[in-house]
Amino acid sequence: MTAQVGIIMGSTSDWDTMCHTATTLDTLGIAYETKVVSAHRTPQRLVDYATTAADRGLQVIVAGAGGAAHLPGMAAAMTHLPVLGVPVESKALKGMDSLLSIVQMPGGIPVGTLAIGKAGAINAALLAAAILALADPALAERLKAWRAAQTDGVAVDPA
Repeated sequence: MTAQVGIIMGSTSDWDTMCHTATTLDTLGIAYETKVVSAHRTPQRLVDYATTAADRGLQVIVAGAGGAAHLPGMAAAMTHLPVLGVPVESKALKGMDSLLSIVQMPGGIPVGTLAIGKAGAINAALLAAAILALADPALAERLKAWRAAQTDGVAVDPA
């Protein structure tokens, strides 16, 4: 199955967060690829990845980055595909630096920015699924079922 979603991250340490995107996509039956693509340390890899993503069949890119967190914005600047940014929690500022770096994109270069950490990684997968489901009725049904199961898993009574 050809990957529909690209999951990229600035370093291997970001996998602790971004694995939650992959797990959620697995649950929904969405094909993806994962790559380490640093905006600062491997800029040519980033250019090559972002400029060829659509030609390789990707439809959405989920980019996780911490600290200066330029990866999502730089990827978005080089592709017409939707890019979803996941701020990875940093040691110095608990991910606030990552969040502010990703969310402060200039007008004309959008990045859909999610929550810091695991919740953002999961929600990025769900948002990617919702985007893909617009053209895939079977996926739309799987996404509805996932959400119904989540609802059914919430207890009525606190004890």
